Amino acid sequence: MPTISRFHGVVIKMFYRDHPPPHFHGEYNEDEVIVGISPLEVLEGKVPGNVLRKILPWALRYRDELEENWDLARSGKPLNQIPPWEDE
Repeated sequence: MPTISRFHGVVIKMFYRDHPPPHFHGEYNEDEVIVGISPLEVLEGKVPGNVLRKILPWALRYRDELEENWDLARSGKPLNQIPPWEDE
């Protein structure tokens, strides 16, 4: 499963040929969350609240890039790196 972004101890990954709906995996230490891209929602799992408060705004900001990566993954093509979360 390729890593497409890393920030604040969070690793964002996407599987090739993963099941619909379009989503990504966020890992933080031993915790994992699966987040749907559109609509942006937690589908499974759990991470600490402060971590989720970084993942969700990041995903909203880069939703187009996540959707593009989903399509690339479904086609078996290399995925693009997405910039990390930047505290504002």
